[in-house]
Amino acid sequence: MTTTPSVDATTYTTPSDLELVVTRVVDAPRRLVFEAHTNPAHLPHWMLGPGGWTMPVCEIDLRPGGAWHFVWRHADGTEMAMRGVYQEVVPPERVVSTESWGSDWTETINTLILSEENGKTTITQHIRYQSKEARDAALKTGMLEGMSQTYHRLAEYLTTME
Repeated sequence: MTTTPSVDATTYTTPSDLELVVTRVVDAPRRLVFEAHTNPAHLPHWMLGPGGWTMPVCEIDLRPGGAWHFVWRHADGTEMAMRGVYQEVVPPERVVSTESWGSDWTETINTLILSEENGKTTITQHIRYQSKEARDAALKTGMLEGMSQTYHRLAEYLTTME
């Protein structure tokens, strides 16, 4: 297992050849963290990756079989989109969905688990790839830095919610 600690407390592990597990503790109750992850009114404020991106499209049908679709736009006009289908939704503790970035990338299964202790929530994002090669290719894109920035932004955004 490989661990990559981050300055902002987001950690990454690769417990198997097909997996990436992202963990972050935030100072907010689980119900707010769940809301921030599942309500299209909140995601465009924090799920942006590196600076310079906005999320003009955030569509969520939060139910098993429901679809989600996000589009990001960079200041230079570049766009990225991803979509998926919810497989399991257990408020406020668990969401399982597929994720697809398009034909260049294989689909992943993502499991979000939220656990709360003493008013702090541990976010565990488990990403399962179809192959080691797909996982390793994703890791080479700079996604870890983008995710670290995103989770840092989430921690700050949660202080504005209630």
